[in-house]
Amino acid sequence: MRIDPYTVVGLTPTFQAITDRAQISANLDHIEELAAAAVSTSTLDIPVRLLALPEGALQGFGDESGDVDHTEYATTCAIDIPGPETDRLGKLARKFNVFIMGQAKARHPEWPKLFFNMGFVISPEGEIVLKHYKLDSLLPVERSVSPHDLFDWWIERYGRSLDAFWPVARTEIGNLGIMMAMEGMRPENGRGLALNGAEVVYRASLPTPFAANDIYEITNRARAVENNFYVVAPNIGGELSRVSPGVSIDAGGGRSMIVNHQGSLVGKQFDSNGSTFVSGVVDVGALRYHRDHAQISNWLKDVRTEMAQLIYEKPIYPKNRYLTAIPPHHAEFRETVIEAQIAKMHELGAWVPYE
Repeated sequence: MRIDPYTVVGLTPTFQAITDRAQISANLDHIEELAAAAVSTSTLDIPVRLLALPEGALQGFGDESGDVDHTEYATTCAIDIPGPETDRLGKLARKFNVFIMGQAKARHPEWPKLFFNMGFVISPEGEIVLKHYKLDSLLPVERSVSPHDLFDWWIERYGRSLDAFWPVARTEIGNLGIMMAMEGMRPENGRGLALNGAEVVYRASLPTPFAANDIYEITNRARAVENNFYVVAPNIGGELSRVSPGVSIDAGGGRSMIVNHQGSLVGKQFDSNGSTFVSGVVDVGALRYHRDHAQISNWLKDVRTEMAQLIYEKPIYPKNRYLTAIPPHHAEFRETVIEAQIAKMHELGAWVPYE
């Protein structure tokens, strides 16, 4: 099936960090307002078919900055997907005839006291067509749980497959996958999506200093070129201050971008503090042609998997951490996990201690 080029729009909205689920409504009000402006402007030449919301657009990052008790946040702020919030985004998708990619802190129906960082894709018909549970976090800051923290249960429930960890939605605008924030810092996540067929990948958001010192751009472009897929990477806007009305605190640092399958920027918006957007053209046909006809830079065909497996034979980060426990607060995590992981790297001989 031929896929015509289309425009993708990534929103960069200001937001309010929520302390209660009901407060998400105000953030959605602004998303709808910004989306109307962004889509109407960006669709003048080539139609918009994909709209991306950055991580934090619905709920902010209060669980992280406030070191909130995990179960309390799961109860008062995390959402269900599908649910009222994604239903509202579904109406937006139908209004503009677009796919929507986004993120929320959300619960799993079988783990009501825990919450995950979940990416999702909504179709133009308003249906959830993909749910991705974030695999890698900004440790020790993030409060959410990863499938790796429930690894044995996850394998039993979903199987030991690429779909269980790197799902991809096959759609009329290409194969869509999700690689949120810190997931993009680790090449394994891009490779898992690519081997599962991904062609257009969502990667949002990343805070300063990672955005401001070029790490966001470097890793977006690296993941795109090494896997020959598009990376749609809108960063979050400023957090609206509760103390100083009308003032926003920019922890994201801007640098929203869209990267094509050869690592080139096809859309960029490096402003950050106000509400804005990034747009660019996605050409899945050109991507597929490159994958089929390049002799060298269609890199995935040449992966030496037998050798690569040697890198991962020894476990590094402990699995199943939260099968019977609740994620601790920041200080305890640093003491019990981060320090132990640094010691393990020394024991493995990968790192030399600083003495």
